[in-house]
Amino acid sequence: MPAVTYELIKKDQNSKARMGRLHTPHGVVDTPVFMPVGTQATVKAMSPRELEEIGAHIILSNTYHLYLRPGHQLIKEAGGLHKFMAWNGPILTDSGGFQVFSLGDLRKITEDGVEFRSHIDGSRHLFTPEKVMEIEMDLGPDIAMVFDECVSYPTTYEYAEQAMERTTRWAERCLEAHRRDDQALFAIVQGSVYKDLRERSASALVSLDFPGYAIGGLSVGEPKELMYEVLETTVPLLPGEKARYLMGVGSPDYVLEGVLRGIDMFDCVLPTRIARNGTVFTRKGKVVIRNARYKHDFTPLDPQCDCYTCRTFTRAYIRHLFNVNEILGLRLTTIHNLHYLLNFMKEIRTAISSDTLTVFKEEFYSNYILNEL
Repeated sequence: MPAVTYELIKKDQNSKARMGRLHTPHGVVDTPVFMPVGTQATVKAMSPRELEEIGAHIILSNTYHLYLRPGHQLIKEAGGLHKFMAWNGPILTDSGGFQVFSLGDLRKITEDGVEFRSHIDGSRHLFTPEKVMEIEMDLGPDIAMVFDECVSYPTTYEYAEQAMERTTRWAERCLEAHRRDDQALFAIVQGSVYKDLRERSASALVSLDFPGYAIGGLSVGEPKELMYEVLETTVPLLPGEKARYLMGVGSPDYVLEGVLRGIDMFDCVLPTRIARNGTVFTRKGKVVIRNARYKHDFTPLDPQCDCYTCRTFTRAYIRHLFNVNEILGLRLTTIHNLHYLLNFMKEIRTAISSDTLTVFKEEFYSNYILNEL
């Protein structure tokens, strides 16, 4: 048996959405699920206890950043990432591919791997599929991701095809190099916005029989309608008995649309990043708490939210904290945003269980304004 398995619980009768359970060495995760991002072995502004209190069951950390600081050998010496960061639940680590390929002129791609310069000190490094597997095995998450080439948008068909084929070859090398029985290795489907490339990528990777499959290379600047089209093409090609993960998506509307098309897992830095800039999710859309209109607003960030922030503090107070650069302000908005998304996923699961997800979608869009308030 693989270290991580997916159990299908319920299919929605009116869409491709489904509810399930992800069984991992560090616990069971109900899906669809949003995974808060702890890039450098911490979810910014949050303690592990606070994450547990708001209902986080699985978090994500970043191979590239942890390799550079503090180093995967040190984390292995500490007993692995779970012990190092005092998080007892499941962890997924991405392969660092997205970060490496975002370095632009600081990196050079070859068939062997990617040579790059550290964004910290300019030192030279080489990521090969084998090296990335070494790092992720030392980190010890429940789920590791293969090393892939994530292309930007827009890109030519020719380059997208080269990157997709290279990703498949690297996936084979990752599979051969991966040696931890207590860790699952997920593949990543690539192909940019070209449907035939997505089909070829999915077919090749499914034939290698990975325990889970991610869809990468989306939400990188393409129109959202195009992203939805790619999902509609790609998701049905993935095994129904295995988890499906859409990488880098964390906006409520994107998440809901992904669920409706059969996605089980999501992650993104968006909720924590915008929180630190003073923007929060609410039932009616995003609120920019720095705006002057909230100076005398003594209501919660979201009157329908029961998180610690909304139970305790007002918009006027949180706006004051941001205006005077108090750390508590960004902590409170981070708690709220993560609670909002985790509760959003819980409501989605409930709707799937009762076959009312299409009704949930209508109610969501009737209230949620996509522009910032």
